[in-house]
Amino acid sequence: MIFLKFLIQIIVVSGLIYFVSGRLIGSNINFRRRVLSVVISVTLTSFVYWYTYLRHTDFLYEPMMQTVTEVSTLIWIGSMLLISMLLYLVFELFDSSGIRATDHRNGQKNLFMRLRSYWRQQKRLRHVLRIAVTNGVVQTIKYARQRENEKELAIALRVTLEQCGGIFIKFGQVLSTRKELFSPIFIAELERLQDSVKPLPSEQVTQILEVSLPKPMNEIFANFQMEPIAAASIGQVHKARLKNFDEVVVKLLRPEVKGIMRDDLDILEEFANWLSNKSTWAESLGFRELAKGFADGLREEIHLDIEARNTLQVTKALAKSDYKVRIPKIYTEYCNENIIVMEYARGKSVANAAAEFNRFECDRKQFARTVLYSFFEQMLLSGIFHADPHPGNIHIDETDGTPILLDFGAVGRLGATQQEGLKLFLMGIQLNDASVLYDGLTLLVENSGHADRAKMEQAIDQILLKISYVDRIPTEELIHALFTVVRDFGLAFYPAVGLALRSLVTLDGTLRVIDPSFDIFTEARDFSSAYMRASFLKPFKEPTATKERLQEELSMLLPTLRKMPRRVDQLIQRVESGKIILHHDVFSDEDNARFITNLFSRFVLLLVGITFGIISVALLAISQFIHDTYAIYLNTAAYLGLFLCAILLVRLSIQALRSMKQ
Repeated sequence: MIFLKFLIQIIVVSGLIYFVSGRLIGSNINFRRRVLSVVISVTLTSFVYWYTYLRHTDFLYEPMMQTVTEVSTLIWIGSMLLISMLLYLVFELFDSSGIRATDHRNGQKNLFMRLRSYWRQQKRLRHVLRIAVTNGVVQTIKYARQRENEKELAIALRVTLEQCGGIFIKFGQVLSTRKELFSPIFIAELERLQDSVKPLPSEQVTQILEVSLPKPMNEIFANFQMEPIAAASIGQVHKARLKNFDEVVVKLLRPEVKGIMRDDLDILEEFANWLSNKSTWAESLGFRELAKGFADGLREEIHLDIEARNTLQVTKALAKSDYKVRIPKIYTEYCNENIIVMEYARGKSVANAAAEFNRFECDRKQFARTVLYSFFEQMLLSGIFHADPHPGNIHIDETDGTPILLDFGAVGRLGATQQEGLKLFLMGIQLNDASVLYDGLTLLVENSGHADRAKMEQAIDQILLKISYVDRIPTEELIHALFTVVRDFGLAFYPAVGLALRSLVTLDGTLRVIDPSFDIFTEARDFSSAYMRASFLKPFKEPTATKERLQEELSMLLPTLRKMPRRVDQLIQRVESGKIILHHDVFSDEDNARFITNLFSRFVLLLVGITFGIISVALLAISQFIHDTYAIYLNTAAYLGLFLCAILLVRLSIQALRSMKQ
């Protein structure tokens, strides 16, 4: 009983050390490293304390909490705290993966649930890594840059993803569309990934419908086909007929999907992180970022109400378009996060619609041009665009030969600045002008102010020379080269821009399925010319609308115009009196100000720590010449100062390591 009480006291002290060390270390603390450092520290210091002191006392009969004021106990607890922080510093030093803040979702759980979730995830992660090692990913990845070993690595990666199943297979399928990043060898292997999913049983389909629909099935559907017309890992699609005789398709979310997302997407990100740490090849490809982007997109994709909203947004954006494409109608009254009911569009994928093209005597080039111009309108004018235009999502209507766009689970959104940048980007390619292309890229990338314009234009010139004097500009090669240049100069495309460029690569492949001779950049020049002419002639074609627009603009400008004479007069007076001083310093930039502030605060902490250390050493030196009770007080103050000095220096060291990694 006494020993149990002592053990409880140890656990209480450990909890205290866990809490205090976390507070002293700062924010973004890794849960695993924190627990491990506390466990090792408590174990080590407790053994030393027992071996040097407690084994010579009757500590079981004099519990620790009764002697907490003893110097030895205070030294023991202080040593626990200091060693736990030092161990955390060591773990931080040897962690090459960078800083990852504790998952906010896990932070909302209690300790037991976090440990349980962590154990489950680690078990699954070990299984995934075992599969990767067994398939030889570790061995072949070291030689991935050699052409003869690329095939081996591609096979190893494909087999690993295949055996891991579920989300990993879907991730591989997404990677197979990234032709701007991966070589044809990888693309060919990843395209072999097939997700074999069994359809949901009829009883489960009925149960999902009854729970998700606002009314009973028989009050909404006149007929419902239980056999799905398509099944995938996220959901499946059924054909049905409403009571008003409209033919519809019903997309259902699989009930187990959200649980899989909770577990396997985190594991996928851990796997990508491991792979990036093992290989500079994977790191340079941005494999970690690819997995994170895929995971973020998929977490949104499992909410079918978002897909319904995306479909409605694109439909409204293209309502007045001159390039007619058909988008199925959404029956919003029956849609929620688990189900979508939409119009059944009779059509066939452009990949196997040769009979329909022949039946309608459809000009394939004109059909492809309509699809492309519609996508340009989405990207460059409305700002919201279909982000996954593969052949399965573009059909030809069996009734009139109109293009049909399907599946808006993935859409991208571009702001006005990014739209302007993309226009300049396309114009620069068509004009073969590196300066125009550079101007476009600066609007499409983050931290563009850090780029060296002269060197970057020279790199862009080299790319343009490679695609000069060719019949058709190779889209995949061009986008891949631009991604490489941007990465080499320490820049990165905004996520939405990267998505738009990848969508153009996918769309280019789809359009060449429709017409093998189709050149997306030649058509982009024609679209730009038509758009500029239309913009110029619009005021003359719509004089009433133009007049109303001008009136609105002038009404907003009038208050400012009325104030202009007074402001100009005030400006002249200040210039004459010498009160205007042009001033610019490092603090005028927010990033610079934040950097200087952080640096100064750390410098102050460093000075405080060093001061504690110097004063403590001085007190220890003075105590050597004092032989009465004052020496005890001096020694106590000195050791306390050294302890505080060590705490501050450890914290500063951890912060410095994090800054270097970031």
